[in-house]
Amino acid sequence: MLDREGDTHPFQQISEIIRSRVATLSPGDPVASEAEIQREFGVARTTARRAIRVLRDEGLIHTVQGGGTFVGAPNKTLPETNKMPLYQRIAAEIAQRIKAGELCPRRPIPGETALLQQHNVARETVRRAMALLREQGYIYTVPQRGSYVAPEELWPKE
Repeated sequence: MLDREGDTHPFQQISEIIRSRVATLSPGDPVASEAEIQREFGVARTTARRAIRVLRDEGLIHTVQGGGTFVGAPNKTLPETNKMPLYQRIAAEIAQRIKAGELCPRRPIPGETALLQQHNVARETVRRAMALLREQGYIYTVPQRGSYVAPEELWPKE
């Protein structure tokens, strides 16, 4: 897909491909993340980041820190879920699974690698979500063993 031998930098080629995709989307629709670009095109993170920056500088897309990249200029009427940082959304989803009984007390939660793949985010995002769940009392971590669902009496009272 990319012409790695040609005279155009890969980040410019990628930005052109994404530009054509953005043309078919509506304002506010999500755009591929840096991690997705890396996987799709087989490039380094800095190359993916430069491709996104080109489109952001052109005003075609905008990035919400911890929330993702979206079509169009930033506006103040984004849905509430887009305003919440991504790590908080992941933590809320896991907390909901715990409260629903999908993840049982004193049993392991999905590992970091599984969560990375499931949510298609950076490792730091998953780690922040896990830290938030620990702070809230939904999970605890046993060194060299993993993270587990805390007993129900330790969960936050709603």
